[in-house]
Amino acid sequence: MIARTPEPPYYAVIFTSTRTEGDHGYAAMSDRMIELAEKQPGFLGVEHAREDLGITVSYWKDLESINNWKHHAEHSIARQKGRQEWYKDYKVRISRVERDYEFKKS
Repeated sequence: MIARTPEPPYYAVIFTSTRTEGDHGYAAMSDRMIELAEKQPGFLGVEHAREDLGITVSYWKDLESINNWKHHAEHSIARQKGRQEWYKDYKVRISRVERDYEFKKS
């Protein structure tokens, strides 16, 4: 689903990754992180896709909200497990969204 976001400005955290082989609890933790992020102050939405390259974009009200999410206890555990077990590599980018527009076919 395409996230419903407010009028800009807001922030996007772009997480791009390649996975290791096997699940090893990844799917359950991924679902839990989305469930938990949705409850965080400043969270606006999320979009994700995975093939060989995974991309998750989460949207946030401000940089403080992003920082609070980064340091959330459960998220910190998930990040550590990701480095140890689930990812070959990843990159995180944080961007300020200045403008957005959409198209919807009826």
